[in-house]
Amino acid sequence: MIMKTMKYFIFGVALMSVSATATAQDGTKADIAAVKNIISSKPADMDKQLKAYYGKNKKNAENLIEFARAFYEAKDTARAHVYADYALKANKKFAPAYILLGDLAALAEDGGGAAAQYDQAIYFDPKNPDAYRKYASVYRKISPAGAIAKLNDLRAQLPDYPVDAIIGHINYISNNFEGAIEAYDKVPAGKLEKMDIIESAFSAYLTQKYDKGIQMAELGLGKEPRNSTLNRLALFCNTEKGNFTKALEYADKLFNKSDSANISYMDYVYYGNALKGNKQPEEAIAMFKKALDQEFDNKDKRAGVIKTLSEAYEAQELYDEAIRYYEQYLAEYSTPTATDHAGLPQLHYFKSAKLKGEERLASLQKADQLYAQLMEKYTDAEEYATFWRARVNNAMDKDQEGGLAKPYYDKLVELVGGKAEKSKSDIARLKESYLYLISYYARVKNDMNTAKDVATKLAEIDPENEVAKQVLSIK
Repeated sequence: MIMKTMKYFIFGVALMSVSATATAQDGTKADIAAVKNIISSKPADMDKQLKAYYGKNKKNAENLIEFARAFYEAKDTARAHVYADYALKANKKFAPAYILLGDLAALAEDGGGAAAQYDQAIYFDPKNPDAYRKYASVYRKISPAGAIAKLNDLRAQLPDYPVDAIIGHINYISNNFEGAIEAYDKVPAGKLEKMDIIESAFSAYLTQKYDKGIQMAELGLGKEPRNSTLNRLALFCNTEKGNFTKALEYADKLFNKSDSANISYMDYVYYGNALKGNKQPEEAIAMFKKALDQEFDNKDKRAGVIKTLSEAYEAQELYDEAIRYYEQYLAEYSTPTATDHAGLPQLHYFKSAKLKGEERLASLQKADQLYAQLMEKYTDAEEYATFWRARVNNAMDKDQEGGLAKPYYDKLVELVGGKAEKSKSDIARLKESYLYLISYYARVKNDMNTAKDVATKLAEIDPENEVAKQVLSIK
């Protein structure tokens, strides 16, 4: 009977203990909920209302840091700092308080101060991965190598923790995309989080490792087939690889089968490029035009799409449209180069090949005019412009009878021939110049002596040239 009574007494004490613990936990949760409610409502007498809760919890570091974190999330950094200090007053070894102080310093763009606070958290709780991760995130701006070294300390503390995933993220936000790929590759696929996969895939896209980008995108899509970012990356990488049929599948998924897909001008451009590669030019042009209807964060990006549209029309040999959009590109692009300006006369030159009579002549004259303007605007483009003016004028000159191209080929010989070292392009231009001049002197002027002189020069740069051999063999 005594033993039975004793058993019931012990069982009753145990129940009372459980009940007391539950009541304490409920009280803790209630205090946290009450303080969060006060913070969200922003009463005029907030500090007065909080005073009672601080009094009840001034020795409870866990609750105080919950209060502080609530202030932080409400962007009340002053009170967040006060309550983080209260938490440390309750327990000076309390790592979460140092982490929050680090977050506050990071928010104030004090990277060194933030790193110092996170380092304190690591000192008091060396197995807290959050402290290491945040330390590395801010310290990478001071020393990426130092940030990664700290993460390797975490690896020593927690060998099974996916430290390489954090290293991958640190490298990614530091624009070290090669390093990001290398680190993420060390993490077993099953331990990669969604953002790890996205960052790895995007890093691969940015470093032109398109096979890797496709691999990572497909890994993520196996888990989340409606993820717009991963469908986008799969579209981009497959287009860059020339996998146009596959790219179009992902374009359809991005545009029609993804959640929260905020379609951008780049999406339309890649969709258009995939259609163009799949030999669907009309559909591609339609996509490029849709791209122009989207918002752009600067006018040069929009100008780039206009140029892409011009190129799409050029590929279809629709030169009027190509020229119209190219002129618009040059008008809208903020800093067109000599190369940019050279594109317009070339379109007129190509257009002339599709025309006859006066229309053909007018197109060639326009090209010649634009090449002349190019030479005036960019002195370092003289050689290039002279070369093309020679070709354009030759195209205007039936059977070379007018010698329209001769001044330009003469000038080209002067510009290129005097170079001590000649590139393949230089040699090619010289050969074209010499061949024209040989023909002109031999056929038009009937001056074989001069033709032979030019043939001798041609033979010096191209000993096996058949025209040079024939001319030089004439007695």
